[in-house]
Amino acid sequence: YPFVWLDAIHYKVKENGRFVAKALYTILGLTIEGKKELLGLYLSESEGARYWLSILTDLNNRGVKDILITSVDGLTGFPEAIATIFPKTEVQLCVIHQIRNSMKYVASKNQKAFMADLKCVYRAATHNAAEQALDDLEAKWGQQYPLVIKSWRNKWEHLSAYFKYPEDVRKAIYTTNAVEAVHRQFRKLTKTKGGFANENALLKLLYAGMLKASEKWTHPVQNWSLTLSQLSIHFAGRIDEYVEL
Repeated sequence: YPFVWLDAIHYKVKENGRFVAKALYTILGLTIEGKKELLGLYLSESEGARYWLSILTDLNNRGVKDILITSVDGLTGFPEAIATIFPKTEVQLCVIHQIRNSMKYVASKNQKAFMADLKCVYRAATHNAAEQALDDLEAKWGQQYPLVIKSWRNKWEHLSAYFKYPEDVRKAIYTTNAVEAVHRQFRKLTKTKGGFANENALLKLLYAGMLKASEKWTHPVQNWSLTLSQLSIHFAGRIDEYVEL
């Protein structure tokens, strides 16, 4: 799969007589033909590298041979786990998730100014320009918001992966929007439900939602031929055998 997106949606499920919050992770892939395909729904018992390792092992056992780029929110242990099963896969952390999390720690009176400076980072034309903008952001706001700057620094390797690609590839990977669209379909189905009697009741309903969402996945995404040709250059030799000329 050239692209795989992974994101979570939360539900309440009855367990041992009481409702508990559970994260349901949706894994959405983009095929070599440029069409979306749901790869799995996984209810999380816990997070961390061991949990992600079990999911990735499952995908591998089901026949997924390679993933070029995966786009995820800030999942603890995910980059390490994917390196174990798919060592050549690039991990791009969702920039929008990072922005939302950052703004929680910025005082409301400073949010507009901080956001304007932050835009210079994630909308930069090049990786070097983005790093310079991050340096400028730290120089201006580092004393007031050291935790925010530290978070961007610590995650920079995976937050900035998209800068090496052309515009069409950047748009596809810098957020998890593609899988969030599936979650909007799920929310339509579950908005009247306060909770679910068990995991199967939830999964059956979401499976129906997935079938509904996938009815629209009959055509390749926009500009796919151009995107695929760009990927074939960036990932030389990794997709050629799967492309029918």
